[in-house]
Amino acid sequence: MLAIVALAMFGLLTLAALHRTLVVAADPLLVLPAASGRVPLQHALSRYHPRWYAASVVFLAFDVEMLFMYPWAVVVEDLGPGAVIEMFGFLAILLAAVAWARREGAFRWA
Repeated sequence: MLAIVALAMFGLLTLAALHRTLVVAADPLLVLPAASGRVPLQHALSRYHPRWYAASVVFLAFDVEMLFMYPWAVVVEDLGPGAVIEMFGFLAILLAAVAWARREGAFRWA
């Protein structure tokens, strides 16, 4: 089994190397990783505008809230009042994140 796996791996790596040399020699634009071979208009590591950081905090706050509230809603009755207090503490932390994002202007889209 090990010999079959090693032979298959060697064959695939050889095939990939052969394909890479033929495609790069034929047309270098076909090996670009994104946009189906189109030439990129800007560098992949270009900086984002700072307003998107605040918008991502808002998304994460609401996304994480729902991620933890669905399972919590299933077991809250079994866990008792302590679970309700912990959830309100969690929501307070998320509310602080949303308040920070609002102060930074994440809700001003124009």
